[in-house]
Amino acid sequence: MSSLTGNTPVRGGGWTIVCVAQFVVVLDATIVTMALPAIDADLGFGPVGLLWVFTAYTVALAGLLILGGRAADLAGPRRMFRTGLIAFTVASLACALAWSPATLIISRLVQGFGAALLAPAALAALSDSLPPDAARRALGWWTAAGAGGGASGWVLGGVLTQLGGWRWVFAVNVPIGLVALLVSLRALPGRGRTTPVRTLDLPGACLVTAGIALTALGLSEVAHDPTGPRGWAALAGAAPLLALFARIERRSLQPLLPATLARTPGVLGGNLTAAAVTASTAPPMLSAALYVQDQLPPSQAGLIFPAFNLAVIGGSLAGPRAALRNGTRRMLLTGFTGIALGVALLLLLPEDDVPLPLLLAAFTVMGLSLGLASVSSTTAGTAEVVEGERGVAAGVLTSSAQLGTTLGLALCAPVTAAEDPMTGYRFGFLIGIVVALTGAVAAFTVPRAVRRTAHDLR
Repeated sequence: MSSLTGNTPVRGGGWTIVCVAQFVVVLDATIVTMALPAIDADLGFGPVGLLWVFTAYTVALAGLLILGGRAADLAGPRRMFRTGLIAFTVASLACALAWSPATLIISRLVQGFGAALLAPAALAALSDSLPPDAARRALGWWTAAGAGGGASGWVLGGVLTQLGGWRWVFAVNVPIGLVALLVSLRALPGRGRTTPVRTLDLPGACLVTAGIALTALGLSEVAHDPTGPRGWAALAGAAPLLALFARIERRSLQPLLPATLARTPGVLGGNLTAAAVTASTAPPMLSAALYVQDQLPPSQAGLIFPAFNLAVIGGSLAGPRAALRNGTRRMLLTGFTGIALGVALLLLLPEDDVPLPLLLAAFTVMGLSLGLASVSSTTAGTAEVVEGERGVAAGVLTSSAQLGTTLGLALCAPVTAAEDPMTGYRFGFLIGIVVALTGAVAAFTVPRAVRRTAHDLR
């Protein structure tokens, strides 16, 4: 069995460490939101600066993912996995020890940089080093880890802040990162490269990083202040940068995004549906989190969301086999339809007397559907990508999902601005339904079924 090293597959436990790292990377995009009031009270950010605790990580992560994916193609996914893991772990420790707003924001930027190297390298390592059956199972676990991490942030952030203080939101990553690094030395051996070393398209890398970072920044600012000029100015500035990037890529002999990647079956549809999955679930989850916290004490509120996390994991683990049996497109349609139905149940929530059976039913339907759709979008976006392009394909896919989350949070900005809380919550639920139905339409850009696995392309 070949791999990027030519003869060194991921050993037992290797893909488990990759999934744990993916869980933590996605978790850190949402876990900090529940700790923001405590951080502000301790460090004295102020309402404007406090937003950057969240934004610094998401902007660095989204902006650098494509560059991180290409770096994994050039230097090898194992090497970039370890490099990103070290940067992420050290930055997490710096966040936990931060003594001022500036040190925390800088540490969050470095944390996002490490995550941008880590995430695409993890997916590339799985694609390159496992036989087909094991790769399908690992993909389910990898997707479950990412989806579960994003869903768990709403719960774990509040629990850790309440039990140990906001610094534990970051400190918890340190022992996990150290153990993952030690295990990876044995479970992910070798340099991880057989393709010739190529030069990096530096102009393209700078333009796409700046363009995506400005997009993420603009969406985050719009979510915080929909009528303010800064968010819209950032979005307007991103457009010409991305247009110039596309022009340079067409002329480059060694482009950051190979022209063949866009023509690969499933890549476009995989990215569209990956963005739609996260954009359709972020607004209703934020609305549900605010609703539950408004209605129940923290000890009871924290007991509801694990049902959603478990459902996401279950759907993700069932996803690979279901997609293989029924086809990728059909499972995407099933997933998006289920997300819309689950969110529709949330519209029935009353203002008082939280109906736990209704909440649990909605979270279960949403979670199972999210898991199925996530696995199918990841499969569509990576399965037929050729060796030497899998890192950048993983980076693009992860960037799409990250931007989807940011877009979803921006769309539900009126949730927190509405004078009547229930009106705001229901607005967030309706947004989730509309985006989920849009994702179902985007599913028709995906092939009915993946015809080949990554190993068949070798």
